[in-house]
Amino acid sequence: MVGAMEFVFPILVVLAMLAALGILFAGVIGMARRGPTAGTAAGLRSNKLMQWRVILQGVALLLFAIFMLLYRR
Repeated sequence: MVGAMEFVFPILVVLAMLAALGILFAGVIGMARRGPTAGTAAGLRSNKLMQWRVILQGVALLLFAIFMLLYRR
């Protein structure tokens, strides 16, 4: 079980980081295309993307912290 964790855990950390980065780019590109759209459907979508980015960043940081604690030598 530990051997599988040593292989899978770093992959989960990288996937969480890439997901946060992808959501960040999607949100920034969406905001750049539409401009200031507060209160509209596009603005709400952009806001939701940024909320997901914060959540994914938190997950990535938590996984990275756990990774560092488990594999420090």
